[in-house]
Amino acid sequence: MIVTVPMRAAFAGAALLSVASMATEVRADDASPWQQDTHSAVRLLAGSRSGAVLLGGIAFQLQDGWKTYWRTPGDSGVPPRFDFSRSDNVDAVTVMWPAPRQFDDGAGGTSLGYKHQVVLPLRIVAKNPDKPLVLRADINYAVCEKLCVPVEAKAELAFASVASTEDAALSEALNAVPKPANIGDPTPVTIRDVKRDGNNVLVDVAAPETKDLSLFVEGPTPDWALPVPKLVEHAPPGVKRFSFELDGLPPGAKADGAALKLTLVGGDKSYEFNINLN
Repeated sequence: MIVTVPMRAAFAGAALLSVASMATEVRADDASPWQQDTHSAVRLLAGSRSGAVLLGGIAFQLQDGWKTYWRTPGDSGVPPRFDFSRSDNVDAVTVMWPAPRQFDDGAGGTSLGYKHQVVLPLRIVAKNPDKPLVLRADINYAVCEKLCVPVEAKAELAFASVASTEDAALSEALNAVPKPANIGDPTPVTIRDVKRDGNNVLVDVAAPETKDLSLFVEGPTPDWALPVPKLVEHAPPGVKRFSFELDGLPPGAKADGAALKLTLVGGDKSYEFNINLN
């Protein structure tokens, strides 16, 4: 029952400034105490308990100018890792990821993640819905400005509330998670077509002209390190075109037939598309 993602960059640097001001008083049974680091704080959130499947969350607060990373951090960065194996009456935990933002990583590349604050929703399956449930999390993540600082935290929270004060925050976070979609779906922003030309992949997107668009690509396993797609200047009429190279494949992996996940973000809308490369 361990959720992990690989590390892709080394930690560096140190920091001294306290973030004690981030702490906010809440009901003890709805959120764990803030675990504070020099530039960030993290805690667990519990949604209302009803049945065997529960909604929870991991909330991060970040100091101005600092960021943490998405499950795929981009050209550089360190994705968070979570271990829930010490929990009581928990069969499985699935971490869900709100759509990330992209940032200049300071070395000519692009990193993907979050600034200020973010809640990662958790889908928690109880072994026995009629017994007490305690979620315990070992949390490893990085906060970065110009250098990255590693953070290790432990948090514990019992799920007991019939009506949690954190339901609204968890619902908002869940709405920010990209929705499953298929190519050509009539969504506000959508992927029209995916073409492969040798080692290059072109993705055509239909979106209103006013939309800020981002596209992210992931391979079939976390050890794929595909580059962040770039917007092409000249595209066919009515579409915006992204391009990325099939670089960063793990040893022995082949692109032919590979299952890729494309995350399209346009304004406050985001969608995930699963494709197989031809």
